[in-house]
Amino acid sequence: MTPRGVRWVPRVALVALLTLQACIVVPQTREVYDPACRMLTRELTLGTAVLGGFQSCAGDACVAMLAAAGAVTAASMVISGSIVLVGNVVYWFERQGQCHRAAAPLPPEPLASAAHR
Repeated sequence: MTPRGVRWVPRVALVALLTLQACIVVPQTREVYDPACRMLTRELTLGTAVLGGFQSCAGDACVAMLAAAGAVTAASMVISGSIVLVGNVVYWFERQGQCHRAAAPLPPEPLASAAHR
């Protein structure tokens, strides 16, 4: 027999797993205009993709399928997140090497040094 306050935990876990079913996280590349460098750069973001849904399930098989789907979602998030992190660092270095920002104007000469000439 479970305590009264703990009965909702399996239901919440089941709802959470149902919302994650057959969903994976994937890296996506997009091009972004960098106005400071006046060039298009690339950046990676995380996106989601749905692989399919469950039509029906019952009992322990349903729990096993939902647990597997949750594990796949979590694993794809970790792997894709790592790819996005490393990819954006590489794109940042690429942008630093190719970016030719306009040279900043030199500061005006101080008045004291101009008077000694």
